[in-house]
Amino acid sequence: MSSFLLASLLVLSFLCSLEKSLSFQTRREAIESNHDSQYSHLVYLSSLLPSPTCTSSTKDSKPKASLEVRHKHGPCSQLNQDKAEVPTHSDILSQDQKRVNQIHSRLYKKTGDDNSVKEELDSTTLPAKSGRLIGSGNYFVVVGIGSPKRDLSLIFDTGSDLTWTQCKPCAASCYKQQDPIFDPSKSTSYSNITCTSSVCTQLVSATGNQPACAKSSNACVYGIQYGDSSFSIGYFSQERLTVTATDIIDNFLFGCGQNNQGLFGGSAGLLGLGRHPISFVEQTSIKYKKIFAYCLPSTASNVGYLTFGRVADNYIKYTPLSTSSGGSSFYALDLLGIYVGGTKLSISSSTFSSGGTIIDSGTVITRLPPTAYSALRTEFQKGMSKYPKVSGLSILDTCYDFSSYKEITVPKISFLFGGGVTVDLAAPGELYVVSDKQVCLAFAPNGDDSDTTIFGNVQQKTLQVVYDAAGGKVGFGAGGCK
Repeated sequence: MSSFLLASLLVLSFLCSLEKSLSFQTRREAIESNHDSQYSHLVYLSSLLPSPTCTSSTKDSKPKASLEVRHKHGPCSQLNQDKAEVPTHSDILSQDQKRVNQIHSRLYKKTGDDNSVKEELDSTTLPAKSGRLIGSGNYFVVVGIGSPKRDLSLIFDTGSDLTWTQCKPCAASCYKQQDPIFDPSKSTSYSNITCTSSVCTQLVSATGNQPACAKSSNACVYGIQYGDSSFSIGYFSQERLTVTATDIIDNFLFGCGQNNQGLFGGSAGLLGLGRHPISFVEQTSIKYKKIFAYCLPSTASNVGYLTFGRVADNYIKYTPLSTSSGGSSFYALDLLGIYVGGTKLSISSSTFSSGGTIIDSGTVITRLPPTAYSALRTEFQKGMSKYPKVSGLSILDTCYDFSSYKEITVPKISFLFGGGVTVDLAAPGELYVVSDKQVCLAFAPNGDDSDTTIFGNVQQKTLQVVYDAAGGKVGFGAGGCK
């Protein structure tokens, strides 16, 4: 064989080998690319940062009984707070911790039935033992109260039961709110509940306080205090509630607050979506079948929704409500495991079952057992190793500086619930954004593995979350809103 022919064969062999190698490399890159899209988020940094203007939800079809959900501190809010009154991120996280403390206290400590509401409405404080209710949430909707109706902005909260609003004449005090304060004397459908009514006694389990009796009118007086020391005291009453133009609830039980103080962000009060008999969910059970759903927007610059009644659920994955934790008001779930970047964390199932798990619309940051949080943080940090770390903020200890990046890659985090339901968190559901220079992992540890795990509202962003209390289940669907 000539040297030329031998050289040609060697070159041909090399080229064939190179082609196979390149082909394998191309296939490997394709596989890795597919792996990345399956187990990580490619995120444009601009999508995480709130805009100075408001953008409506892109959801095309919602049930008719649908209300717009807005963040009380964002540009979509009509509450128009003074900039000096808007809480800092540290304030928000501090208030969130107080809420969590109260949730744990409420779940683990027997309610003191000896608590009582002071009869005088000009009282400025509630009994010290009564601070068992959790602090108010940070998303609100607008509903109508009275005849003729007055539109009021109410924070909605799945962890609270009593619906209440500030009322004239504000016998003791009212905090500043954006909407005109409701005047029951100008409504033809308003009436007080009497002290002798059986529904008056339901306030004990709903608020943690014994109701009082107004000396002059024999009216039932409620008192409710939250974990952040906010409170409302007033008359337990009934009134016409207008959800939408076609959905009207008569004789709705609510609190007409005459002495109110606290951190309600300019809202007029609170809409209780818990599971107690006096909650909105239970009072409207005949009409809406104890079903409601919401979608919390990706940033405070977007609008989500809260709907009542059945929803199209062909793409919703349901997990059963748990009966082992949650008390009478909270919605409890069975959390079985967590995945980060496609890797199931090595966490014993007993770590989650010892304290149980609840889902809560008002808690901002998801709280995990310390053992689970440590494993999640370690795996998350592995996937974020190329990004510069910065100091933590309050309860958040894993933060990054993304100011030099237009896009980032974030490991996907998924929760495995009972019934084999896996819920993939959206990118905004994994991160708490202070600025492009400080973006933090939006999880925090509980004090002890035996404390209840709380699935907070950051993790619920853009998911359609469906509560079917009658069916004993909670469902999740991706891409519920923008």
